[in-house]
Amino acid sequence: MRIVIITGLSGSGKSTAVRALEDEGFFCLDNLPVSLVGTFIELVQQSREDVHDVALVMDIRSRDFMKGYNEAFQAITAAGHTVSILFFDATDEVLIRRFSETRRRHPALESASVPEGIRFERDHLAGLRRIATRVIDTSEMNVHQLKEVVIASVKGQEGALEMQVNLQSFGFRYGLPLESDLVMDVRFLPNPYFVPTLKPFSGLNEKVRDFVLGQNETQEFLERYRSLLEFLLPSYRREGKSYLSVSIGCTGGRHRSVAIAESLYQYFRQKGINIKINHRDIEKGQG
Repeated sequence: MRIVIITGLSGSGKSTAVRALEDEGFFCLDNLPVSLVGTFIELVQQSREDVHDVALVMDIRSRDFMKGYNEAFQAITAAGHTVSILFFDATDEVLIRRFSETRRRHPALESASVPEGIRFERDHLAGLRRIATRVIDTSEMNVHQLKEVVIASVKGQEGALEMQVNLQSFGFRYGLPLESDLVMDVRFLPNPYFVPTLKPFSGLNEKVRDFVLGQNETQEFLERYRSLLEFLLPSYRREGKSYLSVSIGCTGGRHRSVAIAESLYQYFRQKGINIKINHRDIEKGQG
């Protein structure tokens, strides 16, 4: 069987990940004690169900897991099964915000504060993080992006051949997207924000788009940047990368970056690239 271990920090997206794998046909089990892993595998093999793909959520909720995960993984591998470990992580700031939104206590230390629980969990999971097949930082991912990354991770070579390009606009005012592989700053372009008739609209507006794309320097930039991406995408794909995040930034993420990202999206979609687009700051940006 192929066994995927879903682990990592509380609040980092493990529940979303296991639901994505369940939708892909995986047999999924949450919070299985490490002492029962061998028994569970035997029962699955002896059952009449034709199960080939299994996902197990195992984390700090089971303290025995921290003491026995190495032995459990080695035993599974020795029995002829394939084991991969997906470790989910996020910044402390994001994890604290997520716990605040759900009003949950941190499971690592029930009597402590959330920041103390996060620090405790990071320390105790450090060894597991080092041996993970892949570490997935979900700090800037939405639910759909996280599902795509998880599915691409378990597809292996198939996923690499179907590399997903995530193109997004953003505003530097609100910080860099942490998951970015490539970042392009387009603040050198003329800004529609300073044109009174264009300021209220976003880069999705036809007049704003025409203003941004109608500049000579914009056309030269697009030609050069498209050529760079056309060179890079096949190279990343050959290296087995299954997910590439390209971020286009302006001051507020509302005008120039949106228009440029939309232009790139249309161009590469027509080229048959597996590409999706997201405008992170379009509702809050002004520049």
